[in-house]
Amino acid sequence: MDEEIIFTVPLRKVKMMPRTRRAPGAIKIIRSFLVKNLRIEEDSIWIDETLNEKIWERGIQKPPSRIKIKVVETEEEIFEVKLAE
Repeated sequence: MDEEIIFTVPLRKVKMMPRTRRAPGAIKIIRSFLVKNLRIEEDSIWIDETLNEKIWERGIQKPPSRIKIKVVETEEEIFEVKLAE
């Protein structure tokens, strides 16, 4: 039951956060975006290392303003969030 969905997540609200909390805030925004749009629980979301590295690429203060992600649902009802390439 591997179903793939591609989203473009806007991360503009991260710029309103304090500088030292922007990259962790971007991860929280991605999680809340998926909870809202897919109607799933936050515990069932697994974020891939490549996506995490892309957010942290320019440091804690300068995450990207939007990011394209791919969500894959596995058989155990875990949603893997990867960087769309």
